[in-house]
Amino acid sequence: MAGTALRGRLTWQAARVASLIRETASVCTIGLEPRDWAGHRAGQHLDVRLTAEDGYRAERSYSIASAPGEQLAITVERLEDGEVSPYLTEELQVGDELELRGPIGGYFVWEPGENSPLTLLAGGSGIVPLRSILRDRLRTGSDVPARLLYSSRTLPDVIYRDELGQQHDGVQVSYTLTRDQPPGWTGHTGRINADLLAEAAWPAAADPVAYVCGPTSFVETAAAGLVGLGYPPGRVKTERFGATGGP
Repeated sequence: MAGTALRGRLTWQAARVASLIRETASVCTIGLEPRDWAGHRAGQHLDVRLTAEDGYRAERSYSIASAPGEQLAITVERLEDGEVSPYLTEELQVGDELELRGPIGGYFVWEPGENSPLTLLAGGSGIVPLRSILRDRLRTGSDVPARLLYSSRTLPDVIYRDELGQQHDGVQVSYTLTRDQPPGWTGHTGRINADLLAEAAWPAAADPVAYVCGPTSFVETAAAGLVGLGYPPGRVKTERFGATGGP
């Protein structure tokens, strides 16, 4: 199947930057036009490589933000001490070229033909591959019900906020804000825990499949919490990232 290649079978290629969309103060979505793209599956990622004038190279992995069939896009969060993300979010211009390699990954993917309810848990920029899944669900006309719980520091830090607020029938979106809440906030607060998961996730009896993406601590807590609610471990797919901000 297209889009299941591993790094060892892929080659680097040039991709033109077609669009830049500011999502939050520190997050940007980059639309890309690679010269040879075989297609991807919802939930996959790719590698980006930057080469300095002195020949120094830096590589980072980023989740694919777009659905299969859409223009390829990644969403990047700027890290103050990062080597790659400050350039991608602040200096990159439409018309520039990047080197990329992908798509990569065959585990953290969703296929439109799957019928199980979706439990989607995102921490920070972990929303990116889950957005790809939701967009694929919409584009393919899937009626699989989905529940998304998105943990963010503050409301302005929520990535794709307008888009998530316009989700169609069958998708429930809820937030928990961990650091600061606006006046009159009626949503969840604090980090995820067993009680919040029990309220926001599908019950295990519905035979859902879960996709969990975010920082390591978030993913470990969320995955353990779902298993504690009766989810079989094999039904909890996880993708975690560290200090690089990649998946």
